[in-house]
Amino acid sequence: MRPATRPASRGDLVPSAVLGLLGTRGPTSRADVARALGVSPATITQVTKELIARGLVAELETAKSQGGRPGRLLGLVHTAGGAIGVKVTADHLAIVDAKLDGTVTTSSVRPFDPDAPDALDRLAGAIGKAVADHGGNLLGVGVGIPGSVDAQASGVVTAPTLGWSEARVGDVLRAALGVPVLVENDVNTLAVAEALYGAGREHSTYVVVTIGRGIGCGIIVDGSVFRGAAGGAGEIGHIPVEPDDGPVCRCGSRGCLEALVGEAALLRQGRDAGILSGGQGVRDLRAAADAGDDRARDIFTRAGRLLGRTLAGVVHTVDPEIVVLLGEGIDAWPHWRRGFEESFRAHLMPSRRSVPVVTEPWADDRWALGAAALVLASPLDAEGVSGEQGDLVRARLHVTDGDAS
Repeated sequence: MRPATRPASRGDLVPSAVLGLLGTRGPTSRADVARALGVSPATITQVTKELIARGLVAELETAKSQGGRPGRLLGLVHTAGGAIGVKVTADHLAIVDAKLDGTVTTSSVRPFDPDAPDALDRLAGAIGKAVADHGGNLLGVGVGIPGSVDAQASGVVTAPTLGWSEARVGDVLRAALGVPVLVENDVNTLAVAEALYGAGREHSTYVVVTIGRGIGCGIIVDGSVFRGAAGGAGEIGHIPVEPDDGPVCRCGSRGCLEALVGEAALLRQGRDAGILSGGQGVRDLRAAADAGDDRARDIFTRAGRLLGRTLAGVVHTVDPEIVVLLGEGIDAWPHWRRGFEESFRAHLMPSRRSVPVVTEPWADDRWALGAAALVLASPLDAEGVSGEQGDLVRARLHVTDGDAS
């Protein structure tokens, strides 16, 4: 279970964290809020009194008690804020407008060319329209990018798949939009979203692994994203699996995990096996496996076996409480599982073999919601990962709807 979060030194964090917790978890008792945030019940009593007086929080029905006086649940009077989330890819943008509880109110996809000379200005223009259309109190914009990001607050990006090297995404967007902007590796955004809405709500150390076009990994340690020295931690898709005679990876090395089990690799294997024609995709490969084609099933089984062996090493390194699998390729997981489970458990030390692995369903807007979660999680950021942009988000969270500009 998730241990209490270490309290932050910033005095504004507790009331913001209370609002963020109620927004993402729904009605909660004062005692449970205190436990979740790792602060004293007396502090929560005083903070909630002020929030109730400001009309942001209300007492709801009485909660069941294990003995003693029943407590009352606290809930948001209204949506205290929302966020725009953006997922940047090599050919399109996915943009969502999300409430504090993670509800997506609008979702859109538009073409995007990262190679264009004015790509960042076009990105700002696309997000600017979503900002203008937002109703209510906009807390900020979160952007998920498939690459390394130096820090969420500064947002300097190196993303080979986009052709970007040290692109100052954060500076450009903040200047154009006039709202807080947080930028992060896209898989890390999913790991943050898990802390708010998924399996991470009950765990403090876990890994999120995505399968699809590539293989990615977000690492949460003691409730915070583990980013590494330059923001590039979690690149498990480039762990060498068959370095001597494996296929060339897009990173330039041979035999990386992604070069063997990513979408392009599965399609290549499907064509080589005579299962797919030139115009068919991974859905056709899955359909063949669903229909009982042993050649297609063998491709997925081998992919699962390689992924399992690699993730065993990740588990030994990180020691997570749980592993979460998701991504565009998760719908074919029943076929991956045949090779994965046996290989994964067999390569774990006996003391780690019981680590749970869960899969979660995938929706096209999940990446963008993960980006929005960067903003929505800022009130709970006791480690200061979001920097000064997180401070600006928290300041906006205290603004009532009537005061919002």
